[in-house]
Amino acid sequence: MSRMHSMSAGAQSAKPRSTAATARQLQREVKRREALEEALELSRQHYEQLLERSSEMHKQLRRLSHDLLSAQEDERKRISRDLHDQVAQTLIAVNVKLAVLRKDATVNIAGLKKTLAGTQLLLDQSLSAVHRFAREMRPPILDDLGLAPALLSCVKEFCKLTRISVRLTTFAGIETLDAEKRTVIFRIVQEALTNVTKHAKAARVGVTLRKVGGIVRLDVHNDGKAFDVEHALHPGKIKRLGLLGMRERAEMVGGKLTIESARGQGTTVRAEIPFGKARRRTR
Repeated sequence: MSRMHSMSAGAQSAKPRSTAATARQLQREVKRREALEEALELSRQHYEQLLERSSEMHKQLRRLSHDLLSAQEDERKRISRDLHDQVAQTLIAVNVKLAVLRKDATVNIAGLKKTLAGTQLLLDQSLSAVHRFAREMRPPILDDLGLAPALLSCVKEFCKLTRISVRLTTFAGIETLDAEKRTVIFRIVQEALTNVTKHAKAARVGVTLRKVGGIVRLDVHNDGKAFDVEHALHPGKIKRLGLLGMRERAEMVGGKLTIESARGQGTTVRAEIPFGKARRRTR
């Protein structure tokens, strides 16, 4: 009887231990599932945020595409208008002069030289206009002589048209950059100077190219009035296209572009372009 009583007591003590172990196991399972549910919820929230960002970026891309098309159309209108107002009108005047020449060649020899000189002047004006359009579209000097001469030519033309003083500083190794990067740097300088003409009301501009480690650093600084960079880059503003275009060009060749503008200090456009090969940005 005593032995049976002892065995019964042992069975009773084992049962609570088994129940406690089961409870602990259930508790661990509950915590595991709660952790899993929490991770799933975080994952869902992260996915929703990515989806929202993707949707916003898609909207911005559509707005930018629309603005770019509008800008391209405006540029085509400007070129068309300039061609009509300058080249076409001048050529019409040349044609009139030639008609007068043919008529007066036999009856008014004295006025022949004067008419010829006027006709030659009109042709020179037409050629100058065509050359200017060609330089704006793609300066031959950039391909034929290199970046430094192209920048010097661009700066001289800018100074001539605006009477704004420009100091250009570069280095000999700049010509070892590949053609695409040299084109990017030239276009950024060109656009930055255009913005100075349109908005800055500056007296002096500095264009500086130097090598810093493995990058080429371009600084275009003007002492004109400042502007709110963040506001200018806000989506939907056509005036930001020049700024975005510079940034896009830099990023296309693995670089980056920043703009700093402060009252009393002017504006600096800074581009940093990898000197060697860099992984291009993909969309």
